Amino acid sequence: MRILVVEDDHALAEVVAEGLRDQGMAVDLAHDGLTAAAKLDLTAHDVVVLDRDLPGLHGDTLCQMITERADRPMVLMLTAASAPGDRVSGLTLGADDYLAKPFHFPELILRIHALARRKPDARPRTLHAAGIELDPIRRTAVRDGRQLNLSVKEFAVLEALLRASPGFLSTETLLEQVWDENADPFTNTVTVTVGRLRRKLGGPPVIATTPGIGYRIA
Repeated sequence: MRILVVEDDHALAEVVAEGLRDQGMAVDLAHDGLTAAAKLDLTAHDVVVLDRDLPGLHGDTLCQMITERADRPMVLMLTAASAPGDRVSGLTLGADDYLAKPFHFPELILRIHALARRKPDARPRTLHAAGIELDPIRRTAVRDGRQLNLSVKEFAVLEALLRASPGFLSTETLLEQVWDENADPFTNTVTVTVGRLRRKLGGPPVIATTPGIGYRIA
């Protein structure tokens, strides 16, 4: 899952981003509205965590711009404006959810997952294929009744492959979905992570590789 956090408080933005990355999400950051708009044009995101009072381009204006996109991500307004009228106005602008600061981080995680499931192209909460059952919210993965002990990135790669199944995901797409804008496009981290994941999944092999195309759940 790819998230864009738009927050002008740099310290808070870093805390939110690191917390989401610990949950296996790929997170990009923007500290003003204009930078956020540019990043939305470059990369597809599932959810935007959006502050309202932004420099450059106000969060309300950015929210309205997002709602006009054909491939629009879901928008969660995360803001200090917490009065009932603020919530109503934010939702009227097109936000899909609204969470006031200060907030409880587990609630933020649950709300992001809930928004991702509401996207038109979202898959069911629990993913199944090739004897694998993965629950992104509970952070559990099982194959043929055996619990899988996966790292954060291994879990995220498996989730991405299951969501794409039976289609392929290229190395570049996995970098985009599981890592973030800071990932080195020339790194072998995808190959290494898939290799570790294969070993933990055990036999018979379920991740197929087609050179020049990518990976898929066979």
